[in-house]
Amino acid sequence: MTIETTAGSARRSSGQPPDRPPAGRPPRRRADPAKRRGQAGYWWYLAPLGVGFLAVVALPFLMNLYISLTSWRGGIAPVTWVGLDNYARLLADDEFWTSLYNSVYMIVAIVLVPTVLGVLIAAALFDYIGKEFGGRAAAFLRATYYLPQIVPIAVAGFIWAWVLDSRDGVFTLVLQQLGIHDPPDWLGDPAVALYSVMLVLIWLQIGYPVVIFMAALQRVDPELYEAAELDGAGWFRRFRAITIPQIRPEVFVVVLTATVASLKVFAPILILTGGGPEGSTVVPSYYAYRNFFELSRVGYGATIATVMSLVIFLAAMVLLALQRRSDRKENH
Repeated sequence: MTIETTAGSARRSSGQPPDRPPAGRPPRRRADPAKRRGQAGYWWYLAPLGVGFLAVVALPFLMNLYISLTSWRGGIAPVTWVGLDNYARLLADDEFWTSLYNSVYMIVAIVLVPTVLGVLIAAALFDYIGKEFGGRAAAFLRATYYLPQIVPIAVAGFIWAWVLDSRDGVFTLVLQQLGIHDPPDWLGDPAVALYSVMLVLIWLQIGYPVVIFMAALQRVDPELYEAAELDGAGWFRRFRAITIPQIRPEVFVVVLTATVASLKVFAPILILTGGGPEGSTVVPSYYAYRNFFELSRVGYGATIATVMSLVIFLAAMVLLALQRRSDRKENH
């Protein structure tokens, strides 16, 4: 008691408030217990998301990882632990590497070509068609481009199987009318089948970037285009100087989502070619499906699925890192 009184008297004699902390050190704020309890309550809103992630993503992935370390033919067949033998076998599997190589063509057909065409089409619809023919014409054309996205993939596959039929297909009949009496077998020739599938994928994918980019252009200030037009800038100059920089974030979104889709494409291959002819159109997802259900090599199919999950994850991380680097450069 005497010590505290003496210290308080010394502080009063020096002119300092009795409870002021030492100079150079900010005062410590005591957290309000009620506020902390209220903030802790917000974590309960993340509980459904966490449960869903565990049930839909984490647990199935861990189960698939475990199955990839076994030899199992499915059903009631015995499960034999083989460790990393399936992964060693996969590294020496030429058919897997062929399927992975074909994924590069899928990236071209689903990511590269539709994104480039989507930017050009969206810019033309927004900056030319919309001004010359009105917003309704641009909206109608946008919906037309998006139509393949809402057609069920099975329906689209059977339509294109008829279009690409080597005997009575539309392409074959048109070429015969033009004097080409021996048109290629679009889906039966190993040298042509992969490019035919790419054509179908471009048709299926083109509407997605068009809609995303046109929505992005809606937030661009029209005065930018008007000022550029008054300065004598043509359409391509406005496209390069205004359109591309303004929709760059949406371009990253389209590239990211389309890249993931291209690495797991499955249904068009199953419907159009079944991985043939001679394995020329096989892709990793179809190869995993074939091992799972046709060859009853469940452990090996799980190995392919696990490896492709990691490939997709790494590709997404690389694209996100590139986006963050681009954003930092733009901000600086």
